Amino acid sequence: MGQDIQGKVAYITGAGSGIGRATALELAREGVHVGLIARTESKLKAVAEEAEAQGVKAVYVPCDISEMEEVHLAVDKLEQDLGPADILLNNAGIGLNGKFLELEPDDWKHTLEVNVFGTYHVTRAVLPQMIEKNQGDIIMISSSNGLKGTAGSTSYSASKFAVQGMAEALMQEVRPHNIRISTLNPSMVGTNMIFGDNPNQNDKEKFMQPEDLAEYMVSQLKLHPRIFIKQSLQWATNPF
Repeated sequence: MGQDIQGKVAYITGAGSGIGRATALELAREGVHVGLIARTESKLKAVAEEAEAQGVKAVYVPCDISEMEEVHLAVDKLEQDLGPADILLNNAGIGLNGKFLELEPDDWKHTLEVNVFGTYHVTRAVLPQMIEKNQGDIIMISSSNGLKGTAGSTSYSASKFAVQGMAEALMQEVRPHNIRISTLNPSMVGTNMIFGDNPNQNDKEKFMQPEDLAEYMVSQLKLHPRIFIKQSLQWATNPF
């Protein structure tokens, strides 16, 4: 038998849309209270209302995760209103396409500030809560580009490789505290990051959807606490 996640508390970054939104709502349907972090307040408010319709508590805090002070204020607010986190989904991230010499240094810097330091900031703020409880789940949304670089993704791949390394090392540190760290490495997912201003190209019968990853993560969280999936790679079956 696995474990029941009803009544647990999950903090989710990038919760206003895409994978973060889908997972917040899937967790809410399972009876998990959700703390929502993203930059756009209007999107967070809409997700919170949808989650609360499932009968759970939902608290949202607009926050730029690349700013450590903002992160600490946001996490303090979530802890005060919901309680300490049982689950942390590090989902927020940005992606820039462009050849190595075409991307400006500021583009590179911003990608690393959000994808690497943002993930670090949130994890650093939340981890003490889990250590004190002697249990917890942290899920990192990386990318297939975090395992294999592709042309035109130098800054994005660099950031996601860094997240892989951070998760791999931290996983070893926190296992004695019964904390599981898992990394997901999806290939193309039907989100605004991929399709942007061309949503009609998002063929929902061919490309993975945020709801698919949400369903996967909920199933993973229900595994017995003695086991976890350290790393997994998700592919669309036939996107051609």
